[in-house]
Amino acid sequence: MVDREAPPQTEPVEPRGDRLRRHGRRTRLYFLAFSFVALLVVLIALVVANTRQVKLSWVVGSGHASLVWVILGSAVLGWLLGVVTSVVFLLRTRRRRPRAAGREEDRA
Repeated sequence: MVDREAPPQTEPVEPRGDRLRRHGRRTRLYFLAFSFVALLVVLIALVVANTRQVKLSWVVGSGHASLVWVILGSAVLGWLLGVVTSVVFLLRTRRRRPRAAGREEDRA
């Protein structure tokens, strides 16, 4: 009896397109991680540079707050108003569904 050796196991060759997509995905992840760290550094610098107290004048009174909280609160409020505006525009400009042809009572 002759011992036959099993052919060596080789890994399947990854197609070039799949490899490029995988590396592109990795590059995007590194970019997002770098952007997150940069944003965090800018946010910390903003907090450190704007810690003094400022006077806020309201319609019915006034108060004091740290400048960084005023800036961050304004940014969040602006972002929320932008999202709400976007949703309102989306709902007002979406395509209407046509009415059912067999329903006569809707036309009267």
